[in-house]
Amino acid sequence: MLELRDICFEIEENGRKKTILKNINLKLKDRFVAITGPNGGGKSTLAKVIAGIIKPSSGQIIWDGTDITNMSITERANLGISFAFQQPVRFKGITVHDLISIAAGGSMSIDDACRYLSEVGLCAKEYIKREVNGSLSGGELKRIEIATILARSTKLSVFDEPEAGIDLWSFNNLIEVFEKLYEKIQGSILIISHQERILNIADQIVVLADGEVSKTGSRDEILPQMLEAAKPCCNRKKGAC
Repeated sequence: MLELRDICFEIEENGRKKTILKNINLKLKDRFVAITGPNGGGKSTLAKVIAGIIKPSSGQIIWDGTDITNMSITERANLGISFAFQQPVRFKGITVHDLISIAAGGSMSIDDACRYLSEVGLCAKEYIKREVNGSLSGGELKRIEIATILARSTKLSVFDEPEAGIDLWSFNNLIEVFEKLYEKIQGSILIISHQERILNIADQIVVLADGEVSKTGSRDEILPQMLEAAKPCCNRKKGAC
């Protein structure tokens, strides 16, 4: 279980301190958690704090009973926490097979690597020897990144807005990949997203606004409230405007 205790994160902007995260207190224990909310609310910052990419200004991060607040991203990875960027990193000179093997922690046969590519809907023979470079589209890179997470089989997989920068066709296929990921992965999934279709497959939804948790609960509790609030005022029930 992941627990955040009074997490704050501040930056200095034009000589003044700006608070991005304000006393975040959360217990994330469901298998599929989605963190959502308006742009600029601190979602991506929180994901990076959890992964260890940035360190909170104050507060504690507890993972399976261990305080990991001061641990590096590598130390957290060794404890079973993985992170997928909005824009996956490209690696010139490294093949897809190399990348999946590295993710798995050592050498991996082409057959095994191909199996992970097939899990994310890619024709393995067309991708296994390709370099992870600019020749791959955003949607292809996202799927390959998910394949590496499957290969790692981590206890917590954090995805920062996986829908960012991909076309509608790729997004539709990405949803199917996450549905399969949920079925196959042994650990938990945490996704930063504002897409309804992703929220609709989450067990728990956390709404983050202005750096604070405004709502948290099950999908059935939170999603209907969000959809109702998003309707134009004239379409809501009489008296709600």
